[in-house]
Amino acid sequence: MSAPLAGIRVVELASFVAAPAAGALLADLGAEVIKVEVPWGEIYRHSLPRYAGYESDFGLSPHFQMDNRGKRSVALDLALPEAVTALQRIVAGADVMLTNMLPARLEKYGVDAESLHRRHPALIVARLSGYGPVGPEADSPAFDYSTYWARTGLMDLPHEPDAPPAFQRPGMGDHSASLALVVGVLSALRQRERGRPGQVIDVSLQHIGFYIEGNDAAMTLVTGQTPPRHDRRQPRNPLWNHYPTADDRWLFLVMIESDRYWSEFARAIGRPELAADERFAGAIVRYQNSAELVRLLDGVFTSKPLAEWTEILSRHRLIWSPVLTLAEAVEDEQAKAFGSFPSVKHPSHGEFRTVAPPLQMSGHPMDAAAPAPDLAADTEAVLREAGLSEDEMALLVSAASR
Repeated sequence: MSAPLAGIRVVELASFVAAPAAGALLADLGAEVIKVEVPWGEIYRHSLPRYAGYESDFGLSPHFQMDNRGKRSVALDLALPEAVTALQRIVAGADVMLTNMLPARLEKYGVDAESLHRRHPALIVARLSGYGPVGPEADSPAFDYSTYWARTGLMDLPHEPDAPPAFQRPGMGDHSASLALVVGVLSALRQRERGRPGQVIDVSLQHIGFYIEGNDAAMTLVTGQTPPRHDRRQPRNPLWNHYPTADDRWLFLVMIESDRYWSEFARAIGRPELAADERFAGAIVRYQNSAELVRLLDGVFTSKPLAEWTEILSRHRLIWSPVLTLAEAVEDEQAKAFGSFPSVKHPSHGEFRTVAPPLQMSGHPMDAAAPAPDLAADTEAVLREAGLSEDEMALLVSAASR
């Protein structure tokens, strides 16, 4: 069976995370993805683990490898008019242009959607931006930290009342946005098969933040109020809360339908008498007495280490999880069984594990085994495919290597 996107060519004019992550997923689905980079390579390519505080001598950027697997690399210095012309010719042979370049720069290089559609009406243009293509901040630079996390209220929500705002981990908003970009591209390709012209797909990091927090955002849109912050000392549902263990670890109870699990839970923790305790006999009275119940459960859970609680609670049909460190989580047997961490065989850096694509298909392997391309590895080949002469190629390759 051929790959779902076999025969589709994507030109990726993008850096960092969201748009490149979408390009990687399109490559996973069989598209040919040509990544256009600056001659010195984008900073994400050079982000080695030791620069982020890891004690490691690994010589590649693992997150760049994850978000750029299976692509071809072309290095162009767009300060040169000849490089701009070459870029336009490369895009002319594409089905999709994927970009997170700001509108003013796209227009400067003649690869804005309006210019491209005048010349290539079937081209699909997929754009990732901080704030969308219209409005006062359409041309403002952004990262997901600022636009997806802080600007949408997400940063203000997931912390205890007396704690500072939570710091986002890298790429959370970006990888969410990448999925939306891919959905848009696939939908536009399907419509093009039906005779429709190429479309413009727009995904904004700000709106992705609102979509990800959609449950809360929908409530706020109706009530005009910011959601009440979770307080683990006095939660609305003590069985939907996190608790410390004897070894300063944590476990997370997620029994949202608490009445359904209360009796079994009481038996599991060795306190079966709590099931009949009038203070805790139903969801409403547990809420009314939640501070008292949390103090009681804190005493119970701090009596044993996390490993012992893991063994105990695993014997019962409850919804809960140990709070793992990431180093523990990537060794989880269930994740390994699903294939979450495939191995990449890099030609110069050996074998290493990476994160798999976010879906699996029964008729097409999604193994993420291809490494990211070396910088400029495919410049000559792609320029030749775009119809440039040997002299034109020599000029651009020479300029890129300086």
